[in-house]
Amino acid sequence: MNEVSISIRIRLSVMMFMQYIIFAVFWVPLSAYLNALGASDTQTWLILSTMAFGCIVSPIVCMFADRHFASNRVLMVLNIACAVLLFFAARQTDAGNLFVLLLIAMFCYMPTWSLTNAIAMSNFPSEKFPQIRLFGSIGWVASAVFSIVAMKLLGVKRFDDTAIPLYCGAAMALVAAIVNLTLPDTPPPAKGQKASIVDALGLRAMTLMKDTNFALFILLSMLVMIPFTLYFSLGAKFLDSQGFKYVTVTMNLGQLVEMGIMLLVPLSLVRFGVKRTMMIGLAALVVRYVAFWGGVASEQTMLYFVAVLVHGIIFGFFFVGGQVYVDKKAPSKIRAQAQGLIFLICFRVGMFLGILINVKLIAHYTTAGVCNWNPVFVITVVSSSVLLAAFALFFRDDVKQASEHSSAAQEPQS
Repeated sequence: MNEVSISIRIRLSVMMFMQYIIFAVFWVPLSAYLNALGASDTQTWLILSTMAFGCIVSPIVCMFADRHFASNRVLMVLNIACAVLLFFAARQTDAGNLFVLLLIAMFCYMPTWSLTNAIAMSNFPSEKFPQIRLFGSIGWVASAVFSIVAMKLLGVKRFDDTAIPLYCGAAMALVAAIVNLTLPDTPPPAKGQKASIVDALGLRAMTLMKDTNFALFILLSMLVMIPFTLYFSLGAKFLDSQGFKYVTVTMNLGQLVEMGIMLLVPLSLVRFGVKRTMMIGLAALVVRYVAFWGGVASEQTMLYFVAVLVHGIIFGFFFVGGQVYVDKKAPSKIRAQAQGLIFLICFRVGMFLGILINVKLIAHYTTAGVCNWNPVFVITVVSSSVLLAAFALFFRDDVKQASEHSSAAQEPQS
């Protein structure tokens, strides 16, 4: 690789690292902060749903950006806007004002995930994109270290249930905007093309729903987001209630394991196929809440770490496995839109419903500000087990042979 390529690779890697540390440093502990702020159940649900709202707007923002502006410049402007919005969000003591500012911040932030992918693949070989994207995962994990450093520098004993993570997010967004100035110019790839919201939202891929098996896959994927969201968006609230001092550090152990687990997913797809691979992910989801349940019932804190560490198995085997299924199932002309559809169903609709249901579930078992987590986890174990059974009984791996053939063709020969 020549000197220019090395320079571009470094800049793209730093871009990806910064973009994910921005989000992880304030989002992971957000539910704990809302609890400390005294936010109502409705306010908590709305604030934690801002990510889903941002995801809905994201493809529309990206569609117009792709046709009129250089992606690297749009990324810089959005990061500056995020820095300003997160700074003022950190200064709010009213949950209503915090919701408004975080909602606008998510409108600005969520498009950056697509933009960073587009910038990376426009300036670096797309087949080597995972080498760049890996630094996003590293950035997520690094947010845990960042929280410890921030506590030491500021001389504070608490971090996760304060406004400090929002200030840190603002600072990281500003640094990211400066980094964006160094990125290679990435002109709008679709300049002059007609804009279509239908295409931006991937709605043409809805034709795949005529296939009963694919429709079942979409439905189950959406429903899986309900138990998944209890940990992803509200895990910090639980760990904070159990007296964990370093909530962000604890939860990011799951992402650390995920980096290694991702290497096993392709091997599982070759050996077991899509269905069994995804079932491993769902089984890990059941294990997570059995561990939380057992930890609460027996007061064994170590079981909480089991629940955290299986995160990579859940995300890698179920969600990445699902993306592979969609890629194999969809015709080439709408393959990208099909991926957009599964993202829409899971991380927008599914996450929105998951936050709503889990906030109400926690509220139902909360008395005088103290939640009885035992029934919360029992219900989640049962619902996760039902989803695993439904997936095992009704979903057919109707692309197994094609998937195995494709994966075997890519497997290195010994």
